[in-house]
Amino acid sequence: MKLLKKLIAVLALIPALVLANEASFPLDHAPDRTKDLAALQNGAKLFVNYCLNCHSASAMRYNRLRDIGLTEEQIKSNLLFTSDKVGDLMKVSMPAKDAKDWFGAVPPDLSVIARAKASSAGSGGDWLYTYLRTFYKDDTRPTGWNNLVFPNVGMPHVLWELQGVRAAKFEEKKDPHEEGKTIHEFVGFDQVKPGKMSAIEYDNAVADLVAYLEWMGEPAQNTRKRIGVWVLLFLGVFLVLSWRLSVSYWKDVK
Repeated sequence: MKLLKKLIAVLALIPALVLANEASFPLDHAPDRTKDLAALQNGAKLFVNYCLNCHSASAMRYNRLRDIGLTEEQIKSNLLFTSDKVGDLMKVSMPAKDAKDWFGAVPPDLSVIARAKASSAGSGGDWLYTYLRTFYKDDTRPTGWNNLVFPNVGMPHVLWELQGVRAAKFEEKKDPHEEGKTIHEFVGFDQVKPGKMSAIEYDNAVADLVAYLEWMGEPAQNTRKRIGVWVLLFLGVFLVLSWRLSVSYWKDVK
């Protein structure tokens, strides 16, 4: 009976967990670059240089990057830290205790983050693409940064040198659902300090990074989809042959 009560309690929490995973800020559609090897290679470079310092990807090995067109020598020369080997997992050297002390929580592993963030609001790629493009300066936060997709996030804006520093503009507007109440509505960004990239260049870089995160979540996804098409075609042909064979067998019985 106790086990049944616990199971019912967990099932009751599922709708709340689903809703919590959905972004309240509208998500932008992420470009699909999971088949673009140049984009995936650039995304891998951005991931190693900007994400792998704090976030691990413990389900991915460096040598798997050969699947996106990189040679072992290129991986060694451009994507490995001094003590890492090509066959190693993508882990960070920062102890979990230190990470929790510095950030308030241990940064999550990013191996399947693109799949974990998918919801009815959009794909995991859409969530990441919008999230990485909606950081803004907020001096009230411990890190000095905030985010529209993930309000009060503990992560700082690690790509700020590329995007520059932006301030978010909000306006008080009447709540259309409740008379006499106002809402804090986002109306745009002000560029406070320019970055190393233009807005278009930064969006392209984020799209490459997101494509790599989507690929990393399932490196064999393109192969799976390609084989899946042939499997469905085979089943379709087999269905027709089975149907005609059945008709031939049963025609005399009828």
